[in-house]
Order: sequence, then C-alpha cells, then structure tokens
Amino acid sequence: MAPDKLGRKVSQWKTNGRKVVFTNGCFDILHVGHLDYLEQAATLGDRLVIGLNSDDSVRRLKGPDRPVNDNYSRSRALAALGFVDAVAFFSDDTPFNLIDLVKPDILVKGGDYLADNIVGADIVKENGGEVVTIPFTEGFSTTSFIDRIKST
Repeated sequence: MAPDKLGRKVSQWKTNGRKVVFTNGCFDILHVGHLDYLEQAATLGDRLVIGLNSDDSVRRLKGPDRPVNDNYSRSRALAALGFVDAVAFFSDDTPFNLIDLVKPDILVKGGDYLADNIVGADIVKENGGEVVTIPFTEGFSTTSFIDRIKST
C-alpha cells in the first residue's frame, strides 16, 4: 500500500475508534515463528499494519543473497493473512518515517529488542501509545531455514 493511501486509511480507522498496531520486518520466508508473532501482535489492537523492508533494504541488512522472495511475493503472503489489515514497504534501513506517518497506538517488535531501543518508540510514546515486545517462537528463523537448505 502506498504511504499516502496508508495514511488516509489509518486516519479513517482512528476516527472510527480503532486501535492501530504496527510492526515491521523483512518476512523473507514466512514461517510459523512469523505467524505466531504476527498473530499475537494483531490481538493487541483492532488493525494490524506491517511495515515491510523493500528488496534493497533487505539486501543492505541481510546481504547480497537476500531476500529470497521479492517485494511482491513477501507482501502478497502477508496481505493474505486474515489478521493483517495493511502492508506498506519502506526502503530506508529503518521504518522511522513509516511509523511517523502511521503514529500507531501500539508498536510491536520481537523479544530480542529492548523497548527503549526500538526505532519509532519515541514517536509512539509521544502520541500516548505503547511499545510491546513479543517473545520469539523457539526454533524458527529465516536464517536457520536458509542455512539448513544450504547444508543439504
């Protein structure tokens, strides 16, 4: 979803009293760890918005062999999940500008982050929102899947 369209949609949701949850990531190879995480994030509010790293952003963060799945494939898989309300790309290294646009009521990241170190936490808190971390589902990571595939 284009940022301007997302901004209008979020504004409409908030006007109608909906609590907006935001999370972000690469979501390169969608697995049960991602599903558990996203499903839990969705339960924290009424609408779940996912900021998705663009292909170029993923390459800068993860290396030249990533992403395995392109923008369209990753966004299509996420958008098909019944508890996801919007998916928007960001091409920067962080979703700061997208978080500033959405100004979510709740910002969610994985349990390996400290709430105060999460990009955009200051924006969310300044607007009366909260920052939540969700523990990872043990044994699931995209990198471990890729490493397993390479070793076979």
